[in-house]
Amino acid sequence: MEKIFQHKTAIVTGGSFGIGRATAIAFAERGANVAIVDVVDDKETLDIITSAGGTALFIQCDVSDPTSVKAMVEQTVAAFGRLDFAFNNAGIEGATAPTADCTEENWDRVMAVNLKGPWLCMKYQIPHMLRQQTSAIVNCSSVAGLVGFQGIPAYVASKHGLAGLTKAAALEYAKTGLRVNAVSPGVIKTPMIDRFTGKKKEVEQQFISMEPIGRLGESSEVANAVIWLCSDAASFVTGHVMPVDGGWVAQ
Repeated sequence: MEKIFQHKTAIVTGGSFGIGRATAIAFAERGANVAIVDVVDDKETLDIITSAGGTALFIQCDVSDPTSVKAMVEQTVAAFGRLDFAFNNAGIEGATAPTADCTEENWDRVMAVNLKGPWLCMKYQIPHMLRQQTSAIVNCSSVAGLVGFQGIPAYVASKHGLAGLTKAAALEYAKTGLRVNAVSPGVIKTPMIDRFTGKKKEVEQQFISMEPIGRLGESSEVANAVIWLCSDAASFVTGHVMPVDGGWVAQ
């Protein structure tokens, strides 16, 4: 695989599982130094990358905590000397309930991780990224950031908010060489979807039936979109919220 990111550094939050893991591996395969960031102390992604000859470190971090985020970014730059890319992917689905039954605790926690978290990450990433001639941030929104879903009001609101935050940051830094985009995954085979379905085949089939492409997505397919958005091939793309959803929002 071509080492298009040789000598460059990427941060991937939520990097221990699912889409985050696939994206961290994809960055490493293309030569990047990777900071794998997660609130869960799980180093399997790190082991996968280093055993394949890649360069990475694991940093435990709660993206809703500004002190933790600031330290995470500083540790990354101290280890690798620079920051070129960030995939702000960490997120939670929260509890399932209609709007009137959503608790304040659930609302606040989902917003803290899914919306405040990416904002804090960008707040501390951007000053380092502006030192490079070109750099790129990709935030992880969702199809639930483009259309409504019943029963997860906090999640839907947080992902819609993240789409707007992405566009605002993209405009602010458009002339600096920093591009800011987002991906909006559809139903991807990840631990989050397993929690939604309870790993029940009949529930999974209901999700599949709503996908025009006729199957669930793979984490690697979202990772490929992130890599493209960070690459020079996407040099004229900023402020874009890209569905990676098998046609879900085209319906």
